[in-house]
Amino acid sequence: MGWFSKFLTSSIGQKMVMALTGIFLTLFLAIHLLGNLQLLQNDGGEAFNVYAYFMTHNPLIKTVSYLLYASILLHAVQGILLWQSNKAARGANRYAVTHTRSSERASRSMAWLGIIIFVFIILHMYQFWFQMHWGTLNMVQYDNAEQPIKDLYALVARSYESPIFVLFYVISMVVVGFHLWHGFWSAFQTLGLNHKKYTPLIKWIGAAYSIVIPLLFAIIPLVMHFR
Repeated sequence: MGWFSKFLTSSIGQKMVMALTGIFLTLFLAIHLLGNLQLLQNDGGEAFNVYAYFMTHNPLIKTVSYLLYASILLHAVQGILLWQSNKAARGANRYAVTHTRSSERASRSMAWLGIIIFVFIILHMYQFWFQMHWGTLNMVQYDNAEQPIKDLYALVARSYESPIFVLFYVISMVVVGFHLWHGFWSAFQTLGLNHKKYTPLIKWIGAAYSIVIPLLFAIIPLVMHFR
């Protein structure tokens, strides 16, 4: 086993992978949000459908998407491995330490929140991503499009008619917000990007990001359900 493999399988290496994939996924959320906001345009779904077509047919975007899928899977696997490792360490030291530190509680919370988010991602991808690629969606023709494209907007609109689905989506975004709240700063700290001069700003940006991004995601199904 080479030094790089040893590093990746070490506790520090696993945390570094978690931090890097976490930052990448955090940035992706903002880009994904910009696309989803097209759902709120009062154009019968044209802007969103054109956006969805572009995202699934542009070679560069498709290449980046493979990195995204790998990052999601790697982030989830590394998170579980770190959780198990920390759990084993706590078990070994249960007689030496009788109280639970706040960092340990945060670690357990992040693990459970991460599992919930991973389940949401799987369901979300099946319902929309899978249907976009292999489902039997209706085709629509727009004046600015060279050929008919799949009407993903209609599927999303039907899904958001269900109050149960909307509630599930909103709750999932609350979970995402809590996960981001801790994960944003934790990632920078793991990478050693902490400084007494800039740390308060990083924490403020992380807090604002963890509120605004999930909130805007949650607003979309609520607006579509009630309008």
